[in-house]
Amino acid sequence: MYLTAAVKQELFSKHGFAKKKADTGSPESQVALFTHRINYLTGHLKTNKKDYSTQQGLLRLVGQRKRILNYLQRTDIERYRAILTELDLRK
Repeated sequence: MYLTAAVKQELFSKHGFAKKKADTGSPESQVALFTHRINYLTGHLKTNKKDYSTQQGLLRLVGQRKRILNYLQRTDIERYRAILTELDLRK
């Protein structure tokens, strides 16, 4: 599997303002996880152009990440700007 427990722990500890090392519920951690999955699926779709179920899942992930970023923008603009620059996301 492409996303092992070690990779998840690294993502959660590296990105965001984690209260503890395994903070999986913070918006920053969720956005980092979604971004990792989106990048992986984008690479998969470059080689498998007709994989429409993966394409639908990718669009669902992008929408979910967008909703979390909108929530973060409404509640705490500084954390929002920090996660955008940290993950090199456009908005």
